[in-house]
Amino acid sequence: MGNIKENSTNNLNRKYITNDCDLTYSVCMVGGRWKLLILCKLEPGKLRFSELKREICNITERMLTLHLRELETDGIIKRTVYAEVPPRVEYELTAIGIELIPIWKQLSQWGAKHRELMKEVSAV
Repeated sequence: MGNIKENSTNNLNRKYITNDCDLTYSVCMVGGRWKLLILCKLEPGKLRFSELKREICNITERMLTLHLRELETDGIIKRTVYAEVPPRVEYELTAIGIELIPIWKQLSQWGAKHRELMKEVSAV
């Protein structure tokens, strides 16, 4: 995960929370504002950094870089660098990343239902 401080409160909490609960561990792997969106954009196939940036409105280059690194470190995406000038870098889902597709689709359906429910509740 790059420059994570081994004894930082955030890192210690992450280790504690994820040690005993597979669900929490899973959510930590794909949690955050942008990770699932990045993964969804990679569902159809390989994309370059600039293509991902263009596909995801309002994400900064720094945040995209950070999340791509984390997803790569966690084995959910694969980064391929081609020996060209200028260098070409592509990102794609790994096999374990592809296994997330039906999960995020189901989560998306749940989100649509919940959003509708909240509209109905607020209209009352």
